[in-house]
Amino acid sequence: MAESEEEISVLIERVVKDITNAFKKNPDIDEIGLIPCPEEEISVLIERVVKDITNAFKKNPDIDEIGLIPCPEARCNRSPIVLVENKLGIESWCIKFLLPYVHNKLLQYKLRKKWLEQDVLTDVTRTLLLLNPDFATAWNVRKELVLSGTIEPIQDLYLAKLALTKFPKSPETWIHRRWVLQKLTQEASLPCLVNKGSTGVELSEKLQQIVQEEMKVCTEAAGRYPSNYNAWSHRIWVLQHIAKCNVKVLLDELSSTENWVSMHISDHSGFHYRQFLLKSLLAARSLPNNALTTLSLLHSEQICSLPKGEKDFQERQKTDMSHLCVKELALCTDLIETYTGHEALWCHRRHVFFLLYFHSHPVIQRTTQDSSCETLNHVNSDTIAQVQTQVMDIDGVSEMTKQDYSQEIKRLKRGPCQELCGLEAELRFIEKVLTDSKNAEQTRFASAYKKWLDMVWNH
Repeated sequence: MAESEEEISVLIERVVKDITNAFKKNPDIDEIGLIPCPEEEISVLIERVVKDITNAFKKNPDIDEIGLIPCPEARCNRSPIVLVENKLGIESWCIKFLLPYVHNKLLQYKLRKKWLEQDVLTDVTRTLLLLNPDFATAWNVRKELVLSGTIEPIQDLYLAKLALTKFPKSPETWIHRRWVLQKLTQEASLPCLVNKGSTGVELSEKLQQIVQEEMKVCTEAAGRYPSNYNAWSHRIWVLQHIAKCNVKVLLDELSSTENWVSMHISDHSGFHYRQFLLKSLLAARSLPNNALTTLSLLHSEQICSLPKGEKDFQERQKTDMSHLCVKELALCTDLIETYTGHEALWCHRRHVFFLLYFHSHPVIQRTTQDSSCETLNHVNSDTIAQVQTQVMDIDGVSEMTKQDYSQEIKRLKRGPCQELCGLEAELRFIEKVLTDSKNAEQTRFASAYKKWLDMVWNH
């Protein structure tokens, strides 16, 4: 193993001190010699470092972040593992020794060249994954330990969460996390939904805790790495397979991520996630009463007038979804006007406007009657051709379209958000941006958006 003076300076200082002490202890030394010694002493030191990491977790089971401490050389005879409050740091000088050691030790075990006790195997894999979480073999060994009952699934969720604080985009870590979540839900035989009587159907308490924890982990990882596709994809997976696209959870997510995307305006992945939420709500063919109540509370300030009494439920659902899209367009408008020249905002606006138009036309809605929360990614060419002949114009709709509108939709037209709903309103918004903006990128994105509207709807 190659060694530099900086990395073994602590060993050299110790050797010099030991030689000095030997002469003090015995001034009658009459011969010196060299004793062949391979890398065994280095191995002993590295094993001590692995043990120090294990002891750190025993001393503080609430460690919530790991990191490397820039330290090109060992400056004193002490452990390179530093534990301060809930933060675990590893001095960088020892990584060159530590990572190859635990890597080779695990490979020897997998190749059946060396047997390791399960507690030793647990320590080795933990150390390796904290340093290199994309080593799939180590995660597979952890799977074997979980299946054998040596470690609890919740321990691996904790380890994956720690690894993501240093490597937030690690795909192998997200994959293993999904495997553990599936294991947890299968072993516990958790009911997905529980009937809450008059409040409708909601997730069980245990599943709510799992979903909330996963949302927290995903948010932290997305904040540590821009456009963290793996984190947002995992978040979608949790909604699909753990939350089962529960409407209340979807609405909560739509509300909770609004502030996040407002502070990360160039993050395409965050806006794509909100598009998924809107499409999932659109694909839910019937909203439960509790979801409608929640929707009313969440958007009471934006909603002009909700249907009252025993109205047609499809029209009521249509109104609610329209309000969600209108509110999202209002968010886009505010962000575009505040932060000029960001392509992610214009791409998101394009998608949301299409969803709003999509939802407002029954001819398109019929193409998704069999869709799940994962659909609505595209519409076939025949449907687009039909759309092109039915341009939505809130301020000047055709006579046939007016007949299809219910009284509730007419009230919606008269609300304060009406200027965001129609094609003409979009064109006016674009013209305003082109007139007022002095930013070249903003002008380019607005022109591209206008060209897209003309191409899709005005041919």
